[in-house]
Amino acid sequence: MAAAESLPDLARALSKARVLVIGDVMLDRFVEGTVSRISPEGPIPVLEIARETQMLGGAGNVVRNLVALGAHAGFVSVVGDDDAGHVVTGLFADLAGAEPDLLVDPGRRTSIKTRYLAGGQQLLRTDHEKVAPLSAEREAQVLRRVEAMLGGAGAVVLSDYAKGVLSDTVIAAVIELAAKAGVPVIADPKGRDFARYKGARLVTPNRHELAAATGQETAADDDVAAAAAHVVAGCGIAGVLATRGADGMTLVDGAAAAVHLPARAREVFDVSGAGDTVAAVIAAAVAAGLELPEGAALANAAAGIVVAKTGTATASVEEIVSALQTQALLSGAEKICARADAAGRVEGWRRQGRRVGFTNGCFDLLHPGHVSLLAQARSTCDRLIVGLNSDASVRKLKGESRPVQSETARATVLASLAPVDMVVVFGEETPLALLEELKPDVLVKGADYTREEVVGGDLVESYGGRVVLADILDGHSTTGTIARAFGDG
Repeated sequence: MAAAESLPDLARALSKARVLVIGDVMLDRFVEGTVSRISPEGPIPVLEIARETQMLGGAGNVVRNLVALGAHAGFVSVVGDDDAGHVVTGLFADLAGAEPDLLVDPGRRTSIKTRYLAGGQQLLRTDHEKVAPLSAEREAQVLRRVEAMLGGAGAVVLSDYAKGVLSDTVIAAVIELAAKAGVPVIADPKGRDFARYKGARLVTPNRHELAAATGQETAADDDVAAAAAHVVAGCGIAGVLATRGADGMTLVDGAAAAVHLPARAREVFDVSGAGDTVAAVIAAAVAAGLELPEGAALANAAAGIVVAKTGTATASVEEIVSALQTQALLSGAEKICARADAAGRVEGWRRQGRRVGFTNGCFDLLHPGHVSLLAQARSTCDRLIVGLNSDASVRKLKGESRPVQSETARATVLASLAPVDMVVVFGEETPLALLEELKPDVLVKGADYTREEVVGGDLVESYGGRVVLADILDGHSTTGTIARAFGDG
C-alpha cells in the first residue's frame, strides 16, 4: 500500500475517474425538528418540524458521492411515473457531472425513505415502496442502456438495494458485458447469496451482510478476514472490502494478506449512506488506476467524514485530502481538550450512549506501567479521559526539579496513545474539582492505592459510578527512572 504521506496525492486522482452505476434509485427525505414533550395520546415523542429536505438515495447516493469527488458518473436505473420519480429526475437534472439514463416504468412505484430526526438522532424511518422485479422487456432495455454507456468507463458499480432493478439476470449480464469491455465491477451486495456477483472484482458488504452471507462470525479481525476469504474462494469474486463500523474496514484481495484499516471517524452522528460512499470511492479509485489497498484507505477516510455528518452525506476530494493530511496530528491534538470545553464533549458522548472513564496523574516520562494502567482503564469504558496535572501542580507534588517534561509535551504523548480519548490539564493538586465537572461513570487508579485513598471515589459512587483499581506493573516508575538516569551524575 502507498505510504500515508502519498495518499493525499492519490486522492486527487479520484476526480479523473469515470464510473458507471447501475442499481435501485430512491428518494431520501429528511424531516428534522425538536422534541420537547410527549404526546398525550400515547407514549411517543412529539416532533415539532423545523425543516424538510430531500435528496437522491440508494444507488442515486452513489452517484452523488462520485460527483462530490469530481468524477464523472453515468447512471442507469428505473423510476415510476409518480411524484417521487419526477422529483428524482429533477434532482439528477441539478447534479452537474452526472449522466443519468432513467427508464420510466408506469407500473412501478419509486421508493421513498423518510427519516425523522431530532437533535441529530433518528427517531423513526418510514419506507414507501413496492418491491417488484422488472419485466423481461424492461430488463432488456436496462442492459441496452448499460452497454451503450460502458464505453470510456473505468469501473462499474452494482448498487443493489434489492428493490428489483438488479435481478440475477441483470447482474450476470452486466458483469459479462463489463468483462468483455475490460471494465472491473464493484458490487455493493444484498442478500445471502454473494455468488450472484460471480466475476465481480470486489464486493463491499458490511459486517452483518458478510456474516449473513457466509454463516461465519465477523467480530474480530481474523473472523472478518476468514469470512471474506470464504467469499473469495466460494463465490468467484476476486476481493472483498468489508466495512465494520467503529472497527474500520478489512480488505481481502485474492490470496494476499488481509489489510485491516482502523476507523477514521472522530465522532459518529449518522451512518446513513456510508456504504454508498465506500462503494463510490473504491470504484473511483479503481477507475483511476489505483491499487485496491490505496483505494480502500481513501474509502476509509471518506467514510470517516460522512458518518460525522447528518443524513446521506458525501465527501469531497478536498475533505478527503484534508483529513489525510491532518490525521496524524488530529489523532493527538484533537484529544487535548480545554477544561472549559471538556464537559460539553463528555455530554456529547453520553448522548451517544458511551460509558465514560477517568484516570489521572502526572505522567512524567511515560513508561510501561503508565501504558498498562491506561489500557486497563480503557477496557472499563467506551471513552477514557486522562486528567493531567499541570506543571505547577506537579512541582507542588514532586518538587521543583519536576516535571521533566512540560504539560504540553506530556499531553501530546498521552494523546497519541490509542486507549486515550481525551486529555484535560488541571491545576489543582487533586482532580476532585475536575471529577465534579465531568462526572465520569468509572474512576480508575492503580492498585497501589486503597479504595479509601482514591480521591473522588466517594463522589463517583454517590451518583452510581464505580471505582476500579488497576493492576500495577512492577519495576516501573518515573521517579526510579530519573534516579537511575541522574543519580550517579
